Amino acid sequence: MRRRLGSGIANAIPFLCAVLAAPTAARAQGVPLPVEELPLAKDIGVPSGQTVTPVYEGWYQNPDGTNSIVFGYYSRNAKEVLHVPLGPDNLVTGATQVIAQPTDFEPGRHWGVFAARVPSDFEGEVVWKLTDRGRTFEIPGGLNPLWQVDAISGDAMGNFPPEIRFQESGPAGQGPAGIEALPLTAQVGQPLEITVWGKDDGVAESLGAATTTSRPFQIRWTKQSGPAPVTFSEAEADIPVDGGMASTTATFEAPGDYVLRVTANDASGVEGGGYAQCCWTNGFVNVSVTEGSRRSQ
Repeated sequence: MRRRLGSGIANAIPFLCAVLAAPTAARAQGVPLPVEELPLAKDIGVPSGQTVTPVYEGWYQNPDGTNSIVFGYYSRNAKEVLHVPLGPDNLVTGATQVIAQPTDFEPGRHWGVFAARVPSDFEGEVVWKLTDRGRTFEIPGGLNPLWQVDAISGDAMGNFPPEIRFQESGPAGQGPAGIEALPLTAQVGQPLEITVWGKDDGVAESLGAATTTSRPFQIRWTKQSGPAPVTFSEAEADIPVDGGMASTTATFEAPGDYVLRVTANDASGVEGGGYAQCCWTNGFVNVSVTEGSRRSQ
C-alpha cells in the first residue's frame, strides 16, 4: 500500500497556509497570534465573507506512466459559494496539463477537486495560487514518495474507486483526474440533459475494515467553473454497484464556457474520498453556452 495521509496532517494544511499568510510580525517566535489572525478559531459558522485556502492532496501514477498531482480546498464560508475566475488570482503553474481547475468554491473542506498532470520524470513543483478577499495563498505539490496516494491502485482494504462513463460503451475513468466527456453546447435557460453510466466493486470501508456491500454508490453534480450559476434538476442520484446510469439536466443562467463536475463516491460514505483519496471518481463536462432564446417560465 502506498502512503495514506493522516487526517490530522491533511486537515492541518489549510490552517498552516492561513497562518503563513498572516503578517510577519504576528508570526515572530514568541508572539502569540491575535484572534483576528486565527481564521479557524473565529470564522467557524460565519456564512460569508471568508477566505478559501488551496490544499495539496498527494499524487498518483496514471496507467500511461504520467502522474497526477491532486488539489482540493478549504472554504471558511458556511453558506457562500465563492467565485474566483481563472487568471492571476486563480492560477496553476508548472503542470503539463491542468484538468478542470475550479472557479467556484463551496463551503467547507473539499478533497481532490481537480488534478494537474506531469511527466513520469517530473522533478519540480506544481503550484496553485489563489487570491481571494485580498489575501494570497500558494500551495506547492510534487512527486515526493511520502505523498503518493491510493487514488486508483486500490487501498489496503482492496477497495477501488467506482468507474464512470459518459457513453454507455465508451471509455471509463477512475480517481480524482477521472474522465472528461466530449464537449457539449447549450443555450441560456434551456435544460441540457447529461447522462453518466457507472459501476463499483462493491467493497466499502467501515470502522477501518473492508465489507462487501450491495448498497448503491452515490453521484453528485456541481458546477466546477463558469461565469454564472447552474441549476441541476437532480443534483444527486444512486447507481447500483453492478452497473447502471443516472441522468440530470443542467440549466445555465448566462452564456460562457462552463465545466460541470460529477463525483462518484462508493458506499464508504466519505464525500470526495477523504484524506486517502480513495475510493471515488471525478467526471468533467465542458459546456459552451450561447444566449439563444429563453424558454418561457
